[in-house]
Amino acid sequence: MYDYLVVGAGLFGATLAYELKKKNKKVLVIDKRDHIAGNIYTKNIDGINVHVYGAHIFHTSDKEVWSYIQQFAEFNNYINSPIVRYKNELYNLPFNMNTFTKLWPDVFTPEDARRKIEEEKKNFHIDEPKNLEEQAINLVGPTIYEKLVKGYTAKQWGRPCAELPAFIIKRLPVRFTFDNNYFNDKYQGIPIGGYTKIIEKMLDGIEVKLNTNYLDNKEYFNSIAKHIIYTGPIDEFFGFKYGPLEFRTVEFKTEEYNMKNYQGNAVVNYTEYEIPYTRIIEHKHFEFDTESEKTIISKEYSKAWMPGDEPYYPVNNEKNNCLYNQYKEEASKVSNVTFGGRLGLYKYYDMDDTIIEAFKVLKDLEK
Repeated sequence: MYDYLVVGAGLFGATLAYELKKKNKKVLVIDKRDHIAGNIYTKNIDGINVHVYGAHIFHTSDKEVWSYIQQFAEFNNYINSPIVRYKNELYNLPFNMNTFTKLWPDVFTPEDARRKIEEEKKNFHIDEPKNLEEQAINLVGPTIYEKLVKGYTAKQWGRPCAELPAFIIKRLPVRFTFDNNYFNDKYQGIPIGGYTKIIEKMLDGIEVKLNTNYLDNKEYFNSIAKHIIYTGPIDEFFGFKYGPLEFRTVEFKTEEYNMKNYQGNAVVNYTEYEIPYTRIIEHKHFEFDTESEKTIISKEYSKAWMPGDEPYYPVNNEKNNCLYNQYKEEASKVSNVTFGGRLGLYKYYDMDDTIIEAFKVLKDLEK
């Protein structure tokens, strides 16, 4: 009945479905959720486009990818410039001259900042860091680590930094300019009207079934399509036969207030460990709205993934990577299924990388 069944209506699956339809292939897209767009789903609530599964800022240095995504939406010129709150202190991210001049009263120039950081690193240097704490102090010194890294990272991973492996942090970007742009990419913005409209346009004219779980009726779905593009969890596809892959997940607590402006910025990170959430998102600031009478915020709580939770961030340590390789070996034996996306490949992707990966799969399907 169908040339392709795409399991998952997120950005990866929708990009492939759109491109396959252009090649006159008959495509069915199914998703176990009650909406399209996967984790980039935005929902309009009282005129505010809420990033339901956390903040998504499209950024890329790839001109072709930027041109590609713009055919589905007009983008504003939003620049991601997070604020950090540590106790009663506010700092800019990424670590830059605005950060350093607030951390140290005697720092005014890039040379002052370099000297201060190098001095701190030298005084606390450890030749062979045994954990993340030692590694981070080696990279940026104790002041930046204590105020801006320690608590946030411990909350993200659910363990103190002294108990986390050093390899998690290979580098901490330090900029000696007064530039608060978090990303180095040339192109950046938020789609006007939200991300869901992008996926709606991609899937226009394609049959879509929601509230439909492929794994609940695998035999039937395999029988109605020549080829399956599967973007769900690879371990679940194989019945967790080698055990579950580990993820970190995020719990969102969304609140609406009758006020124009809650925090003055789209993203405020809370690096103090005693504050249970990692950050607060105020959604209206993604679209430069400070005048509408209401605002919606989401508090993000990082936690260990449990069955039934939404898997967000793969824990790509040695144990899980070995486990994934076992599932990858199983996947190579299934000729009519292509595994893709963040869950299918057990790899975190930015949105531009997701599109690039979809086109790689498209080329493979044409072989």
